[in-house]
Amino acid sequence: MSILINGIGVSSGIAIGEAYVYSREQKQIREYNVPAAQHKKEIQRFKKALSRASEQLHEIKNKIAANTPADILAFIDTHLLMLEDPTFNEGTVANIKKLSCNAEWALQLQSKRLVKVFDEMEDPYLRTRKDDVLHVVRRIQNCLEDTPDHIPGAHQLKGRIIIADDLTPADTLMLQHQKIAGFVTEFGGPLSHTAILSKNIGIPAIVGAHHARQLIKTGETLIIDGRQGMLINSPDRRSLKHYRALKKAELERKALLHALKNKPVVTTDGKVITLHGNIDRPEDIRKLRKFDHTGVGLYRTEMLFIEKNEFPDEDTQFKTYKRALFRLKDKPLTIRTIDLGADKELQDAADQGPMAHNPAMGLRAIRRCMKEPELFIPQLRAILRVAALGPVRMMIPMLTNIEEMHLVLRLIEKIKQQLRDQKIRFDENLQVGAMIEVPAAALSADAFAKHLDFLSIGTNDLIQYTLALDRIDDEISYLYNPLNPAVLHLIQLSINAGKKMGIPISLCGEMASNPQYTRLLLGMGLEYFSVQANALLEVKHIINNSKLSRLRSQIKKILEHQSTHEIETRLERLNMRESKKTPT
Repeated sequence: MSILINGIGVSSGIAIGEAYVYSREQKQIREYNVPAAQHKKEIQRFKKALSRASEQLHEIKNKIAANTPADILAFIDTHLLMLEDPTFNEGTVANIKKLSCNAEWALQLQSKRLVKVFDEMEDPYLRTRKDDVLHVVRRIQNCLEDTPDHIPGAHQLKGRIIIADDLTPADTLMLQHQKIAGFVTEFGGPLSHTAILSKNIGIPAIVGAHHARQLIKTGETLIIDGRQGMLINSPDRRSLKHYRALKKAELERKALLHALKNKPVVTTDGKVITLHGNIDRPEDIRKLRKFDHTGVGLYRTEMLFIEKNEFPDEDTQFKTYKRALFRLKDKPLTIRTIDLGADKELQDAADQGPMAHNPAMGLRAIRRCMKEPELFIPQLRAILRVAALGPVRMMIPMLTNIEEMHLVLRLIEKIKQQLRDQKIRFDENLQVGAMIEVPAAALSADAFAKHLDFLSIGTNDLIQYTLALDRIDDEISYLYNPLNPAVLHLIQLSINAGKKMGIPISLCGEMASNPQYTRLLLGMGLEYFSVQANALLEVKHIINNSKLSRLRSQIKKILEHQSTHEIETRLERLNMRESKKTPT
């Protein structure tokens, strides 16, 4: 009898194969007293476990490094860095001394403290980093108890679909090395490193499929539909035939999209469209180039600060941005200045006081930077300097009024004069733009456009601020909809402002990466897209098969409706009609 299990699809694709239920015993951590005279010995035991955990991760890297790109191995490096983090290991040592307890219990207490910090973060990506803490803690606990965390060999796993409670990035890479067909986990979310990694390496995967290990036995035939987040256990003959046909069509479509790599982005009636990618770090450019040799429309620089857990100095930032620029090989790089705040904070700063009551409305992005010039000025100097080496633009996040914009522009001019006086090379004509992320900025887009070189719409925040909701709040997440007429009106105002002043205006939020909205945005007049790397070819395919003149009139009619549901319905019909005219 077939069983249908739903989860969250995190890596699209169809996988068909036998199940392998990968079970690991959940350890019960117990506390016991360690006399003061034994503290040194207990600390040595903990440090030995840290060292062994590091050795294990290095062994995994060495096994798979021969054919694995550096940006994928970086997921293991994240865990290696956590093993060296003073907040992580010194806190555990302090617990042993203060509480006279065993290393296992001291580590457990420290992990709970760190998880609490991440749980209080509003940013969904950063909040999910608690998974990395838990993965590293489990590895160290295994080493303390001398319990191997064994993954079976390739002869047992090749072509199989793994069912597990959760998987670490290291597990995932080892399983890929064993040539598995796909995996399903009971826990985890779409922003976990394991989910992101599965997408990067192209393994069909589902997370959050609760009770999967209880419902599935090793050896049973499974089908994974990674796009729909659906798992079918013991499928009938008809289902198997259907999904084998879908898998074949998927492979053919991948080949079609791959043929678009490095091809021009132009509509069927000859309009050239700019299509760039989003990155968090220079290493992400390698992934970008897997899909297309294009520029970067959004470089989120705060990740450099958060991952280092410090404010990097000017030279460190200059070298990092230079590395990104040179990896792009003459393609443009748009650097967004840091968007740090109460929800995206360094570990040490987060420990100094309580979280803001409403972090999204608090001291973040440009507000934080202008209040703390010692944080902002080194970054401005680094960006101005690196812009002398190639095509670089600077983008300011979270501007809300013209006075704020003028303060930033005056500060930039002041720094330019300092660099002149110091005879340090920089770009005198660096292009400066603003993110349109709040309704106030969208409503003032005309005024911003008169003083800036470009604009970029950040739809993730714009939608939240316009609709007064938190999209990760389960109670109201159903209201988060890019097709709300108010949101579309603000996007249209921003696009019109850029066109009126003759400056580029791009869209770099998740909306740009969703092919469902590509034709809508084209019809609204958007000519500059910045998307996630894995969306580049899909979005390009739609653009290259769209007739802009026809889309404009169709989208204009759709936008006349005041109902979100009506806009959704009509856009879906438009996409279906246009898809039938498009080669697949």
